[in-house]
This record gives sequence, C-alpha cells and structure tokens, in this order.
Amino acid sequence: MSIPRAEYPNPIFERQNWLNLNGEWDFEFDFGMSGEERGMDKGVGFTKNIIVPFCPESSLSNVGYKDFMNCVWYKRTFEIPKEQLNKRTVLHFGAVDYTAVIFVNGVRVGSHSGGYTHFEFDITSYVKGGENLLVVEAQDLTRSGAQPRGKQSDRYNSYGCSYTRTTGIWQTVWLEFVPYEYLKDIKFYPDVKNNLVGIEAFTVGEGEFSVTVSYEGRKMGKGEAISEGGQINICVPLKESHLWELGQGRLYDVEISYGSDTVSSYFGLRSVSLKGQKFMLNGNPVFQRMVLDQGFYPDGIYTAKDEADLKKDIELSMSMGFNGARLHQKVFEPRFLYYCDKLGYMVWEEYGNWGVDMGDHETHYIYASEWEEAVSRDFNHPSIIGWCPFNEIKTNKQGAQPLPSIVEGIYKQTKLMDRTRPCIGSSGWYNIVTDIYDVHNYDQNPESLKETYETLEEGKLKDNWAKYMQYKGEPLFVSEYGGIRWDLDGGAQGWGYGAAPTSKDEFLKRYEGLTNVLLDNEHIMGFCYTQLYDVEQEINGLYTYDRRAKFEPCKISEINKRKAAIEE
Repeated sequence: MSIPRAEYPNPIFERQNWLNLNGEWDFEFDFGMSGEERGMDKGVGFTKNIIVPFCPESSLSNVGYKDFMNCVWYKRTFEIPKEQLNKRTVLHFGAVDYTAVIFVNGVRVGSHSGGYTHFEFDITSYVKGGENLLVVEAQDLTRSGAQPRGKQSDRYNSYGCSYTRTTGIWQTVWLEFVPYEYLKDIKFYPDVKNNLVGIEAFTVGEGEFSVTVSYEGRKMGKGEAISEGGQINICVPLKESHLWELGQGRLYDVEISYGSDTVSSYFGLRSVSLKGQKFMLNGNPVFQRMVLDQGFYPDGIYTAKDEADLKKDIELSMSMGFNGARLHQKVFEPRFLYYCDKLGYMVWEEYGNWGVDMGDHETHYIYASEWEEAVSRDFNHPSIIGWCPFNEIKTNKQGAQPLPSIVEGIYKQTKLMDRTRPCIGSSGWYNIVTDIYDVHNYDQNPESLKETYETLEEGKLKDNWAKYMQYKGEPLFVSEYGGIRWDLDGGAQGWGYGAAPTSKDEFLKRYEGLTNVLLDNEHIMGFCYTQLYDVEQEINGLYTYDRRAKFEPCKISEINKRKAAIEE
C-alpha cells in the first residue's frame, strides 16, 4: 500500500535524508498493562494490524475501537542501509497520546509523556545495518486527572463538547540520518523596522554555520559563523522587504548548513504588538475576525486523512471572511501551521488542558514541560500571533478554585520563552494573569450582548467572571461567542447554544446582530465565533462535520468583513 501522510511532517525544519515509517504496523490491546511482562517489548504477542498515523479509534486506522484503551502496543521493522551507519540515526514521533515507551531491537530507548508534542530519540547505538525492530507502548489514562486530554471524552460515549478519544500514535513517525556534527534547533527573530532577521541556532559538535535567505528565488542575504557547538547568534540584513500580512504569506526561504548537515526552513517578516486596546500587525491595527477550529475529522479523529484536508479547513474559513482561528484544546500538527503561514492566516495556539486536576500542585510540573515543548516546536511560525496555555480552567475534584500559581507560573514561563507575542494566561472564566482580557459570551440576544460591553468606555466590564480578575483596560478579546445551533440535514440529536433559529434567514439575522455588536464597539480588538464546523453531537458549526457549507459563504463573509470600529 502507499504510505499515508507521506509528506515531510515538519516543513519549517526539513531534512532530505529521512525515512517515513507510516503505514501498516502490528498492533495489540493491553488492557491489563502487562505487555512488557509478556514479552511484547521483544515483539511477541501481536495479533492485529493498524495503519499509522491514525489512532485506533478512527476508521482510517482499520481498527475503529471506541472504548477506553489504557494501553496499546505497536510493532514494525525498518531497514537501515549500511551507508547510513556512519551517521546518527534519530527516531521522531510527531505525537503519541499519552505516555510512549520506545524499544529498539528489544532494548528500551526511552519514554515521553505528553499527547500533543513532538519528541525524538537518538537511536544510533541501538540499530544495526539491515533489519531492525521498533516497538512502541502507549499508555493513555484519560480519566486519571493527571494528563491533559483536551476535548477527548471521559465517558464511554461522546457528550456535550467532549468527543471521540485519540489513543497512541496520531502523527507521523520517521527516521532521520544526520552527521555527527549537526544543527539541533534554530529560531528566527524577524525585524520589520530594520528589515533584517536575527537568528539563534543550536548546534552539536564543531563546525561552520552558514545560512542563506532568499525570496522567490532571489538571494536576500547570507550569514556565517564558526561554532564549537552550542549556541550561535547572527544577524542577516535583507535586501528586500516583503511583509507577512493577512491573506499574503510572502515567506522567505532559508537554507542552513552546519558542516555536512543541511536543513531547509522559512520565516515571515512580520511583527505583532499591543497598543492601548488594539492588536497591531506590522504596526497597523487589525481586528481579529476569528473562528474556533477544533482540529477533528470524521474519519481520522485528531488526524487529517491527507494534507489537502489541512489546507481546506483554512480556505473554508477564509471564504467566510475570517482572518484567523483559535486552535482549540489541541496542539495542531506543524503541517497545518505551514499552510496558515503560507496563506497569511492568524492563529492562537492553545494547549488541550482539559482533563488535569487544576487544584493539584502536581499539575504545574506536568504542564510546564509539555507546554514548553509546544512553544519551542512552533516558535518560528509567523501565523501564530499569540499563546494561550489554558482554556476555561475548571475547579478541582473537590470544587475548589484552580490554583492561581499554576496559571501565573505557566504565563511567566511562556513570556520567558517568547517575548515577541502576547499571552492569554487562560481563555475565558478565570482571567488570572494575561496580556489580553479574554471573555466567552454565548448570549444569543444582540441587545443584551451590547449592554454587557457598552461600559468599556468607562473602564468597566459587566462580564460574569470579572470578579476573579479586575478589568484594567487591557485589549478585550471576545474569544468565544455565537455557537448558534443549526442542523443542515434535520433530525440530528445535537446541541448548540440557545434556541435554534427557525429558518436560515433568522440564523443570519442573529449572526449579523451578534457580530455587529462586537465590530461596532471601539474597545473590542477581536472576536472568535464558535465554530467553523460541527463536531459529532455539537451542531453549531458554519459547516457540517464533513465540511459542507450550511450557509452561502459570501453572506457570512459580508457580515464578518465590515470595518471594525477599533480599526478606524
């Protein structure tokens, strides 16, 4: 069979010398979590097959098992050509939910916890020329309260805004063959005002570092340095200025070499900042016309069948006049962010924090490392214009409020990792610490919605959650609103916010009324409509779950694209 998701998984840090390990693997359930005792780490006891990178809950995996799986095992072999034995062999996993233990040729290589982020192991000392055995154990204790699960259901069935679970491998698995002196990581710091890019690189071993920047095939600049290994900092002036703007990605291509290691990358020349109550892109006020995107697919759950589906969701959103999205309760795969970068589409990156006990101090330790991996992986994407580590943080099991120290600590950690973007400590509900005051409001009446925010001119906020954090005149983002229920096909047992309209005209009138309230308030910097498409029983999308438009996109677009008061 052809390899599913055969494209290189991380185009912002791409090597040519790699091997895609997607496709058919051996597979087995381990409900008793006794697999290692039974020798599964050595490759015995497998009776099923699965198609990686699709989770076993999905139809694309050819497993389609929907009940809880506390532990599952994967096995496959791979070939190492003898000519690659003089290089490092690095094994990559795009994401495994939740704790992965890796065995190569019967030897434990290492483990990783965190269901949304990339991890890798240098397996050079574990492999041999010819055939090698790779075994993966994945533990997923969804209801433990000790792991972030996002919108994955903690019940047998999906319900409310909790959907089908994802267990185990759900992004690409691949090998890379790299020299012993190689590039470990790179960060770009575009400078719009001075028309240059600062570069921070991390290398392993001694070597000569070289970076060449081009735009549409024309050389824009070059930088060089000599390193003993570790950190390199250089600055590359650009011959021409091409700004990353809404609807115009205008990406600069970057070729990097360190000794005999070569990596392809890119960056966008843009700046984001806050000025008073305004969000600024390249020094100009931009109203954030955003939509909630949950990253679910009917056949793949967390994983798109192919990269065309990733791009399609962005194009569907833009066709309705949205200029960006909140990527909700899930860290999306790098390939999705690549298309956001190319198309000039703004996104807020969020972690899938639901599922962890926010009243437990242990949450801070769990969360800090996982969130750091997400921010580090995605730092270079110009489409990401802000970070949001928490959404609607909930009370703990005893009903107590969440520990403010957790949110404050992760907020400070985020600002230390990235001083170039704003951070919303927690979206909605408990605004404990934040750069932007973020509210969720599903009022279905435009008149009462208007009344809630008309006192902003006086520096006051009537929001129900304002008692947990005083509004101090920060930029205000209504990052969830609407959620109007509309069943395109009729008869579905689903839900949305408020009473369902009785006709499409009534829907559009309500949508326009709610949206106009936010566009016309000169103290509101943006909105995010809930949501782009239905997800399972939740039928408040502008598209169905299989991405059919419920309304003419041009009608929604006409409403969304009106000039906002704050853009005057």
